[in-house]
Amino acid sequence: MSGAGGSTSRHLLSAGDLSRDEALLVLDTAAELEQVLASSTVGKLPTLRGRTVVNLFFEDSTRTKTSFELAAKRLSADVISFAAKGSSVSKGESLKDTALTLEAMGADGIVIRHSWSGAPVNLAHHVRGAVVNAGDGTHEHPTQALLDAYTVRQRLGRLEGLRVTIVGDVLHSRVARSNVLLLHTLGAEVTLVAPPTLLPVGVETWPCAVSYDLDAVLPKSDVVMMLRVQRERMGVSYFPSSREYSRRYGLDVRRAAVLGDDAIVMHPGPMNRGIEIAPEVADGPRSTIVSQVANGVTVRMAVLYLLLGSAEPAIGVEVTRG
Repeated sequence: MSGAGGSTSRHLLSAGDLSRDEALLVLDTAAELEQVLASSTVGKLPTLRGRTVVNLFFEDSTRTKTSFELAAKRLSADVISFAAKGSSVSKGESLKDTALTLEAMGADGIVIRHSWSGAPVNLAHHVRGAVVNAGDGTHEHPTQALLDAYTVRQRLGRLEGLRVTIVGDVLHSRVARSNVLLLHTLGAEVTLVAPPTLLPVGVETWPCAVSYDLDAVLPKSDVVMMLRVQRERMGVSYFPSSREYSRRYGLDVRRAAVLGDDAIVMHPGPMNRGIEIAPEVADGPRSTIVSQVANGVTVRMAVLYLLLGSAEPAIGVEVTRG
């Protein structure tokens, strides 16, 4: 990590920051780590011993927070989990002041989730350590995209040329944006399927196709990624009813039956069973949902390893400190 003000450090802020080679390096490193851990009797590696990773979560999270904590601990890093509730942040302390406090504690890496789109970039300007975006507002969630890509490659053996369909609440989904960027970089063809009310302004500039007709797209899909309907982010009604949404955009047994023999079904979780995905499909043989959770730890280990494991971080983007 670099030192004086005006210096730079490498961060993972957006899936779009990763070149094809960098993204593949993360996936290949995760595969190597998975093999090493499988043959280890202690289930830990000494790689980040002496390093401190801070989990800074301003939004509730179970999967992502636990996943990053396990990833850091399996690399023998010291982990500080910093919940915004009950902290000085809830008393009005700014993100910059929080960053400076963490800096004083000697944080080598900061994993941040925040409801504000742009918070990780802002934080990266104020700290020496590496910043990893664990989800910012409706903007991005790059490590989710990486673990999804890893899971697809694990199941189907490749990413290049695959047809990936992402279905549902794209408007509020940081997972969708990160997946579109990363999968495009890795050579997949992505199609977004959603009602017009659940597509963001400017989606036509994204490197993907857009459709409103799920039934027309499914037979041509190698991967179907269902998105959670994020009711908590919806101040107004975006569709007539849950039943109507499920009828037009839910993946039920009938729709899953038209998929090709090797096609897989994904979901970033948590799921609204019976709305965007039927329980029989979520728990069926096509589903990678359990694998996605397990692979999240391995992929996040790879990210932390590549950012913190050597004097020269191997991935990410540089941000100049002010």
